Amino acid sequence: MINFIIHYSLHFLFPLLICFVFFKTKWKTAYLVFLASMLVDADHLLANPIFAENRCSINFHPLHTYYAICIYFIGLFFKKTRLLAIALLFHMLTDFIDCYL
Repeated sequence: MINFIIHYSLHFLFPLLICFVFFKTKWKTAYLVFLASMLVDADHLLANPIFAENRCSINFHPLHTYYAICIYFIGLFFKKTRLLAIALLFHMLTDFIDCYL
């Protein structure tokens, strides 16, 4: 149960705090981008079974591979993709933390 609380707090509450602190004037837009980064979890639908409680998403699902994470990292260097890249990398960090809880 504690894993569930930590995981979803990192996906929903902590990004809200990040947006308040770092994107003061556009925190709502930034938070929507963070929420939109959850769409990368659509790749879970390709797995069989779709949900496995103890499975680590990192390097298992296509949009959670190290190659995809490198692409998200490259997005940091471009102003137009920076916010989305931050959101996606934070999503990957959250899933990575979940692997070790």
